[in-house]
Amino acid sequence: MTESSDVKTSISEPPERALARRHVEKKRKLRSDVVAYVVINTFLIGVWYFGDRGSFWPGWVLGGWGVVLLLNAWDVLVRRPVTETDIDREVQRFR
Repeated sequence: MTESSDVKTSISEPPERALARRHVEKKRKLRSDVVAYVVINTFLIGVWYFGDRGSFWPGWVLGGWGVVLLLNAWDVLVRRPVTETDIDREVQRFR
């Protein structure tokens, strides 16, 4: 029996590898979220376009969901994880 790549973090896994695994999982989820955003909002725009074309109501979904998606992207792609150095620096600041 072979192990799957989807196996959760083992107890003996080094902390750096566990951190890298979590980051890769977050990046995969972000890609899935972006695909869902595009597909669902394209469908909603199609419903609006082929419907009565009144006020552009899909804009509320595009805007609200877009803000959440951008915040998630910032968290995954820009923000770096807290390191032991960061914690040590903060401890020194309080002394």
